Amino acid sequence: MNREPSLDELIGDEPTGGERERLQHVHDLLRQAGPPPELTPELAAGPTLAMTLRHRRRAAKPRALILLAAALVVAIVFFAGYIVANNGSGNTTVSPLKVLKLTGTSNAPRAQAQLDVWRPKQGNWPMKLTASGLPKLPPRTYYEVFLVRPGKPWGSCGTFRVTSARPVTVTLSAPYSLRKGDSWVVTRQGVGGAEPGETVLRPVTT
Repeated sequence: MNREPSLDELIGDEPTGGERERLQHVHDLLRQAGPPPELTPELAAGPTLAMTLRHRRRAAKPRALILLAAALVVAIVFFAGYIVANNGSGNTTVSPLKVLKLTGTSNAPRAQAQLDVWRPKQGNWPMKLTASGLPKLPPRTYYEVFLVRPGKPWGSCGTFRVTSARPVTVTLSAPYSLRKGDSWVVTRQGVGGAEPGETVLRPVTT
């Protein structure tokens, strides 16, 4: 039978007085409490690689969910901005209100074009002209798109230049209240800068 050693056997005659009384009190409490419970074999062996990996996977799962949620928010904001920007610019996200085919005159016999007109945005009618076959012009000269009403060039909708044989696409705008029967022509700047100049593209007649 194992006998628990007394305080005298553990620390000898010193210390004395109040300090020894406190040590005796602690010694008595430890004897009453008894020995601590034995560790399970798993705890006694310490952490294993599998336990460490399980802990890392549990910690990584919430982090992955947070990153996925952030990516979804970014994607939603991007597509919302894309839709708003395209609707605000009045381009080909919707069908044009009017499509006008143009053909070249004797001043540009190989030219042809298409003019797309969309619904007005804040009082302006967005338009896009795609033209090919227009000859290059000398420096400081340009082509001009004119609204025709009634039968004559009435107001300018924008100017552009041609620098190569490739088709040219330009964005235009009509700051007028359009009416039924309105049409458009493309002119070449006249001699001395006179407008509207010579017509090089006019509507195709059917």
